[in-house]
Amino acid sequence: MLLADLGMEVVKVEDPFQGDYFRQMKPIHKEEGAYFLGINRNKKSMHLNLKTPEGKKIFFELAERFDVILEGFRPGVVERLGIGYPTIRSINNRIVYCSISGYGQDGPYRDRSGHDINYIALSGLLAISGEKFKPPTIPPVPIADIGIGGTLSAFAILAALIAREKTGTGQYIDVSMADGVISWLCMHMAKFFCEGNPPKRGEYEMGGASPYYNVYETLDSKFISIGILEPKFWTNFCMALRREDLIAKQFVEGNERHSLFEEIRKIIRTKTRKEWEDFFKDVDACFEPVLEIDEVISHPQFLYREIFKEISHPVEGKIKQIGFPVKLSETPGKIRTPPPLPGEDTKSVLVSLGYTRNEIEEFRKKKVI
Repeated sequence: MLLADLGMEVVKVEDPFQGDYFRQMKPIHKEEGAYFLGINRNKKSMHLNLKTPEGKKIFFELAERFDVILEGFRPGVVERLGIGYPTIRSINNRIVYCSISGYGQDGPYRDRSGHDINYIALSGLLAISGEKFKPPTIPPVPIADIGIGGTLSAFAILAALIAREKTGTGQYIDVSMADGVISWLCMHMAKFFCEGNPPKRGEYEMGGASPYYNVYETLDSKFISIGILEPKFWTNFCMALRREDLIAKQFVEGNERHSLFEEIRKIIRTKTRKEWEDFFKDVDACFEPVLEIDEVISHPQFLYREIFKEISHPVEGKIKQIGFPVKLSETPGKIRTPPPLPGEDTKSVLVSLGYTRNEIEEFRKKKVI
């Protein structure tokens, strides 16, 4: 979707029988699943049965014309279908072929099933998520799937396309979501490599162990955050609270740290979240309220940045979307088309390949499309 937002023509190949199962995953907007609607704009959809000779032939013709193939099957599936990278490369050596899988295309875990929670568990992220002396906390966003599988693949695809401009040939990209999670642990790993002690849940400075980088409950049972790493911001924070006596205690440890935690908790519980927002409005101290999702969509910063969009869908009516999150001055990301209906572009794609109306109808009869 990110690449489509930037102008790439993206054809989503779905099987003619079930299609993308996200289409029917609850909650359902009207007829389509909300999750499907959230990540499939700007794409075309075509039905194609890759288990038929005709379907495979059509896929090969698409591979001759397109720049990138992206697949998310378990390792070995595309080879069994006869559309693996070596086969496609023999047809088009400029193709960039990207495979996303849980654990990569090789190694003892290549064939294991899994989902986001499994990848972050095996990669060490889950063990350090949450509070000390409590079970690991499951992140509420799919870090491995979207943060790694999606974003890292888009990054790698663009890098491969740039390389192709210099070399004239494409290449194969093997994205392991589990490997990608480990790459996000770079700061934790750096600390471990330096000290030799593995980080523990709730003991990392920016993972709940520090009074100066934490979340605090307010008088109205809401929460605020402070992310004060630099002493200058801590000084501003303490000065605003008229607690100059705390300035020298930012990095205290042991019992002193426990006492500092309790002191800040006691202070923050004296006002409501809104009162603290007003209090810190003009204080340069890395403070922000902890907003609920329904508050985020009406926040003036995000409204000004136009991060939320509303588009028209032929079946679902008006639907809201998160817009492209980066501002490019010359080639901005745009929402051009809504998420596609199942197979709605099958005919137009086949026509672009030179197939006639009669041939397309024959494909339907044979359940190729």
